[in-house]
Amino acid sequence: MSFSGNKDSKYLHIGLYAVIVVLLLLLIKVAIIDPNNMVESEKYFKTETRLRMTNLKEAELLYQKKFNRFTDNLDELINFVKTDPLVQKIITGVDSISKRPSNPFKNLTNNVFTADSLLHSPKSFRRFIVMIDTSSSVDTVVNQFGKVKRIDSTVVVGSRYYIEDPDGYGTLGSLTDEALKNTASWE
Repeated sequence: MSFSGNKDSKYLHIGLYAVIVVLLLLLIKVAIIDPNNMVESEKYFKTETRLRMTNLKEAELLYQKKFNRFTDNLDELINFVKTDPLVQKIITGVDSISKRPSNPFKNLTNNVFTADSLLHSPKSFRRFIVMIDTSSSVDTVVNQFGKVKRIDSTVVVGSRYYIEDPDGYGTLGSLTDEALKNTASWE
C-alpha cells in the first residue's frame, strides 16, 4: 500500500515541477520579454514619427518656396511632393558647390522615403495634425483734417505652420511665435 502512495506522490511532484516551470516561463515573458518589446516598439515609433514630421517640415518649406505660403491640406501637400517638377528636381538634384545630393527628405527607418508616409503617424495611423495661421491687419487712413478716408484691411494666410503628432511624439513650428517657425519640440 505504501508503494502505490509513493508512486502517486512521484507523479504529484512531477506535475508540480511542470507547473513551476510553466509559471517561471510565464514570469520571464511578462517581466522581461514583453517590457523589452514595448521599449523597442516605443523607440521605433518615436524615431519613425519624428523622421516623418521632419519630412513634413521639408515639404512645407518647398511648398512655401513655390506658393509663398504654407498649407494645412495634407493631401495637397503629398500630391505636390509627388508630382511637382520643382520638387522632383530638388529630390534628384545635386548641390553644385558641395556635390552632395540636394534631397531635403530623410530616409525613414526602412531606408526609403515615400511621400505617402507624410500622411499619418506610424503608431496609430491617424493623420498628422497640420495647421496654418491666418492673420489680419487693419489700417485706417486719415486725411489732414482728421476725417477717415478709408480703412484698409489685409488678410495673410499661411505665413506660419504647426504640425503635431496625434500620438504625442512632438510638434513642429508655431502659429504664434516667429522664432519657433521651423523648430521641432525635440531639438
